[in-house]
Amino acid sequence: MTKYYPITAQRSRPFLKWAGGKYRLVDRLAPHLHGRKLIEPFVGSGAVFLNFDFDKYLLGDINPDLVNLYQCLQKEKGKFVKYANSFFSEENNKQQAYNKLRTEFNSGVKGRRRAAIFVYLNRHGFNGLCRYNKSHEFNVPFGKYVKPYFPEKEMIHFISHAKHAKFVCADFVSVMNRARRGDVVYCDPPYVPLSPTASFTSYASQGFSYDQQIELAYRAKKLAARGVKVIISNHDTSMTREIYEDALIESFPVRRFISCDGSKRDHANELFAIYG
Repeated sequence: MTKYYPITAQRSRPFLKWAGGKYRLVDRLAPHLHGRKLIEPFVGSGAVFLNFDFDKYLLGDINPDLVNLYQCLQKEKGKFVKYANSFFSEENNKQQAYNKLRTEFNSGVKGRRRAAIFVYLNRHGFNGLCRYNKSHEFNVPFGKYVKPYFPEKEMIHFISHAKHAKFVCADFVSVMNRARRGDVVYCDPPYVPLSPTASFTSYASQGFSYDQQIELAYRAKKLAARGVKVIISNHDTSMTREIYEDALIESFPVRRFISCDGSKRDHANELFAIYG
């Protein structure tokens, strides 16, 4: 059986700021993640993949900018890190420079330059948000940080850990269809709303609907019948309890922001739906 403990005693943080990242759930996930290959259809910042030791990884996401960045970093390694670092200068930490680079990004710049600007926007934009409008234009405002941190150490660790990883830009159905008996699949979809009046949110301009939540659970059940273990994380609500009625449920409290005021926090329950 493949080992499923964190690689190092000190946890490895992703190099991107990322809303909803699963760094805090590494220890809770550890007993469930064992198999020959880890598959993540919603890889996000890579917080889970970076902290577990598998022989192979298949890491997918529907955000093409995210996947392009990971592929550039995997291919160019230290050269890309140095190139991305060149965007982190005092003159670029100004509103005008930020807007200019964001406009270039939205104009359709490709390849390694697009990937490097993506890192820049992630660290210079407001609150590390990754948000697009309906035209798929990145629209996060300037963050006004004194000196944005360049995550060189974290990027170098990403490179070393991505040696046996394959990154693909694809929807969750396509990625899950590539799972085989003995693999383990961890799904971290955009969460369902905590209240009926809240709307679904997603960093991808395509969004993630209720029907897709249903489809994800259906695909997980099908994979489990084929000998593939699937774990899905989400809010613990009456809606998700109904969606995951065929799964084993593990519920737990998490601390979260409940308003724009960062000093106001509360606990809300999340869950793992475990299939197989």
